[in-house]
Amino acid sequence: MRTARKARRAGVAATALLTALATSASFASAGGTGPIQQLSLTNPVAGCTAGSANGTNYPGSETEPFVSVDPHQSRHAIATWQQDRFSNGGSHGGGYAWTSDGSHYHVGVLPFGQCSGGNDYHRVSDIWVSFGPDGAAYTSVLQFDEDSNRGGVGAATSFDGGATWKYAQPVIADDDANLADDKNAVTADQLHPGVAYQVWDRLDFSNDGFTGPTLLSVTHDHGKTWSKPATMVDTAAVAPFAQTIGNIVVEDPHGKLYDFFNLITFTDATGNVPVSSTYSVVTSTDEGATWSKPAPVATDSSVAEVDPNAPDKALRAGAGLEAVAVDPVSGRIWMTYEGSDFSGGAYDQIEMVSSADHGKTWSAPALVSKPGVPAFTPVVSVDHLGTVTISYYDLRYLQAGNTTTLPTARFVKTFPAGDLRFGVERQITPQFDWLKAPFAGGYMLGDYEGMAPSGAFGVQTVFVASLNPATGPTDVYSGVFHGPLGTATTTAPNATPNAAPNTAAPHTTATAHLGRRLTR
Repeated sequence: MRTARKARRAGVAATALLTALATSASFASAGGTGPIQQLSLTNPVAGCTAGSANGTNYPGSETEPFVSVDPHQSRHAIATWQQDRFSNGGSHGGGYAWTSDGSHYHVGVLPFGQCSGGNDYHRVSDIWVSFGPDGAAYTSVLQFDEDSNRGGVGAATSFDGGATWKYAQPVIADDDANLADDKNAVTADQLHPGVAYQVWDRLDFSNDGFTGPTLLSVTHDHGKTWSKPATMVDTAAVAPFAQTIGNIVVEDPHGKLYDFFNLITFTDATGNVPVSSTYSVVTSTDEGATWSKPAPVATDSSVAEVDPNAPDKALRAGAGLEAVAVDPVSGRIWMTYEGSDFSGGAYDQIEMVSSADHGKTWSAPALVSKPGVPAFTPVVSVDHLGTVTISYYDLRYLQAGNTTTLPTARFVKTFPAGDLRFGVERQITPQFDWLKAPFAGGYMLGDYEGMAPSGAFGVQTVFVASLNPATGPTDVYSGVFHGPLGTATTTAPNATPNAAPNTAAPHTTATAHLGRRLTR
């Protein structure tokens, strides 16, 4: 997130300006928006067998990409992802791609896990990256064994835009059957070079109980050292049986920190029956030294992600997890998530809330994806004009009665000046079959995708899709967009909208899925 305080340009351009990265591995989008670029052209851990004692591995698969762009050099970007996903958690390695010119990407593997030679953990997951204001990039990764109790969160820093990594080390390391670390994220402080925040939830089943607090570790020396993990959100003080998940730290233009998460409470220590699921926030005005008590933002109304025509086919996307962005000029906060408020609880769509008073109050949820269509895994960014951009998958091309494929596409939608009444939507991928994705608790594209500001008036988004069988069941793609995007396009020129999907099948809440507590 950029925090430079620049005056807004008067008005919003009426003509579309769309740029994309140009390489020989580009795809023309079906919506006519221009090319997207495949980043995962090679497999940096091909042939590695670490962590294969149990579970099914999907060689050549990539899931859960994330991206960060240097706030002062928009051609410098790093995208990360899980490489070679396992069915029962984690992957062979942390794949990544970096560019110094915005066009040519270099693919590598992060220094975590046996497949990279970085350490002796068997698997890695949840790979995040964040650029600081001085060009230093911080990465965070979940690392664990598939056949022992060992696990924790790792960190490393790059001072050359991702070409090399230093200070690879554990931020926390556990070897206890009662403890499990999950859903980590890293955020570089944009006002204090060398400072970054790592957050994650730690599930604790000791003492015949269950709790899942948020832990925080901070570096003040570019990741050379990290502070001893401290409890940031004490879920035991909220309810007898509760956990957070999906913690994400963001910063406003004045340096105030916000940690967003989903707060889930359960009936008992088994954690099998959720009582409530609420997106919540805590704040800090002293660089993370102290934090407020949790305050509610919005109710998690997501339901189980399934193929609408074949509900026995589970999908795995972003239900129960939020994405957040802060306006770099006004400080207005935007949060997007999957919810079923506008489908009567039948299926998830993309919803959005915002706060113009530093998180004190929040708008009512607004539907921001196509009405009447299931949609998944949103991300969000805000530029210096206040233009809000989101991206998501939806199933508008699924024909009623089709139970053999799941036609899916990725879309970008832009709201000039943050006015949700006037969204402009573009399709950025051809249709692809979601059912070609690796199966890990569902056909898995990922619990999240990535989006980051690219310069003052653009965004770079990364996501996975099944478009190139020559390189694997799923691959990572990227596009750079400048908004507003111009005339709305809601259907591809080579396709027509199909009948609404069958939504009559019974669904269960996503919190029941999250009741398993661990999503790595």
